[in-house]
Amino acid sequence: MKHKIQRINSYDDERFDKEILTQHGAFVVDGKYNCGFKIINENSAIAFYDNEIDVLQLIDEFRFYSEHIVNFYDKHMELIKAFPPIDVFSIAIKEIQPSQFFVDKDKVEAIQSFINNEEDIIIPLAKLKDSFISLDGHTRLYYAVSRGYDKVKGYLTEPGDYLEGFVEEARKRKVYSPYDLELISHEDYKIKWDKFCDDFFKARE
Repeated sequence: MKHKIQRINSYDDERFDKEILTQHGAFVVDGKYNCGFKIINENSAIAFYDNEIDVLQLIDEFRFYSEHIVNFYDKHMELIKAFPPIDVFSIAIKEIQPSQFFVDKDKVEAIQSFINNEEDIIIPLAKLKDSFISLDGHTRLYYAVSRGYDKVKGYLTEPGDYLEGFVEEARKRKVYSPYDLELISHEDYKIKWDKFCDDFFKARE
């Protein structure tokens, strides 16, 4: 049976451990099972889940956002599954083309507690027409710029068919690198970014 899996993007949710929330590892499965992943090093995580769910489906959902995590253990540190290693490399921030244009001020403030240096920032990237496009992690990229970092880490993954449209819109708004991202309030972010996404995908139906 295929589960309905919801990723929790909030950094403040009493159902989950704070560390799991800051690592974007919190998920609710079928509306009732609170599951999570705690990243323990650069390529491994512990999965916390209910035995009623298909943990492999949950892992696949988590890896959609964090493909560089390839080793998954249960709470007893027994290996659940290992994937082939992903090549993680350093990249200059100025070489990254965002696929987004707004950044949520509340999220930037929240991540300050767990990013200590540029090594802590790992971004999924796609290659489109010789450009490196960030698929996720725009809050971290904005924060990296604000801290004066020159580089972050990245790994290559396959782009979704929506990506070119997002990039085109970003460039229309003169967003050519993370240095151009616009910081806005949480309230404005929910209105402006959510509206753009809703309108964009509705137009493709």
